[in-house]
Amino acid sequence: MVTDYDSPRKIDDAGQEGYADTLTRRPDLASAAIDVDETELAESLELPGADLSGEELAVRVIPPQPDEFTCSHCFLVRHRSQRVSELSGQQICLECAA
Repeated sequence: MVTDYDSPRKIDDAGQEGYADTLTRRPDLASAAIDVDETELAESLELPGADLSGEELAVRVIPPQPDEFTCSHCFLVRHRSQRVSELSGQQICLECAA
C-alpha cells in the first residue's frame, strides 16, 4: 500500500482525543509525592572534613615491590618499565613525562 505523507490526514473523531482532553485526564505531576527517607539519605552522605577516625580501612595495602617505583609527579606506584629517567633524583613515569 502506498501512502502519501504530504496529503492531509484523515482524523477519526470517535477514536481520537484532543490535546485538551489529554491534559484533563493526566494527573498533575507537581502534586506527585516522592517517598524519600531523609534520615537514610543523610546517613549515606559524607561531608568533606568529616571525622573518620572511627572507620577501619577495608583495603589491604601492599608495599611497593622491588621492580616498582613511585612517580614523583603523580605519586602512583608504577612498574619499572614505565620509568622514563631519574632527573635530579626524581623518578618520573611515562605519562607524566609526556
